[in-house]
Amino acid sequence: MVKTHQFLFEFGRAPERLDRFLADSLPDHSRSALKKIIDDGRVLLQGVPAKASLKLKGGEQIEVAVPAAIPAEAVPQEIPLNILYEDRHLIIVDKPAGLVVHPAPGHRAGTLVNALLHHCQDLAGIGGELRPGIVHRLDKDTSGVMVATKDDATHQHLAAQFKVHSITRRYLALVHGTPETKAGTVDAPIGRHPVQRKKMSANSRSGRRAVTHWRVLRRYEQDRLSLVELTLETGRTHQIRVHFSEMGLPIVGDPVYGSSGRAKALADPDLRRKVQQLHRQALHARLLGFIHPQSGQYMEFESPLPADFNEIIGYLDEKYRQ
Repeated sequence: MVKTHQFLFEFGRAPERLDRFLADSLPDHSRSALKKIIDDGRVLLQGVPAKASLKLKGGEQIEVAVPAAIPAEAVPQEIPLNILYEDRHLIIVDKPAGLVVHPAPGHRAGTLVNALLHHCQDLAGIGGELRPGIVHRLDKDTSGVMVATKDDATHQHLAAQFKVHSITRRYLALVHGTPETKAGTVDAPIGRHPVQRKKMSANSRSGRRAVTHWRVLRRYEQDRLSLVELTLETGRTHQIRVHFSEMGLPIVGDPVYGSSGRAKALADPDLRRKVQQLHRQALHARLLGFIHPQSGQYMEFESPLPADFNEIIGYLDEKYRQ
């Protein structure tokens, strides 16, 4: 089923590119979705398929054929979800460690997207597909709060908030080492590692600005461990893990940017056992806050520390109270 829209670019208006005019005229559709519609020849100018860069000068008749959302490639799967909030526009979930967010080579099923496709029966479609809109991601082995959208307009609005860094994102991390100061900011660009292509690095030749604010919540001096709260200003791939690893404060349990030697060197045998049994980085997305795209109200959601992470912190807190 195709929905047709007709527009007249009136005389007297300042010249404007076709793609920009359509973005303003069809605000419920993302720019990427509109680009695909144009590239597919579904935008006609005077009855002829037009290019995105075409300059409108006045008097043009424009016809846009928007196809109905098609089923997503990902298959719905009945995977348990811890839902913190849901309405007809978006859903907030508490993602467990070990759950991949989006299907990819090697993870075609068993992902958060597969779970959302099964759970959400009111998807309006994102970018022309019936799929939940993943606005941001958490690494497979990072736990915590995530938001996904159900329609193009909500997805576009939230993506814009992420772009201007107005989203509140706070994480908790247990790191090896004790920072010299109580708080600080890391402002170091992150891009693909120049040699190890599966890693990210602040020494990349093509890095993008990445800013992480941090403050120490607790110092466990005897064990050379620290519990740190982090606030993200940007959201680059592996941002916290890279920044703290390159500060010499790798996150406990991080298999990529950390070192198993640090865990083995812990003198306390009970603590060493708990850390080695963690089997993932001790990083948790504790809080997510944003303006709801439809109501305009600020909303904030929190996730408690999961059991595996909390067991280590509980042990350390008890030990240092003595």
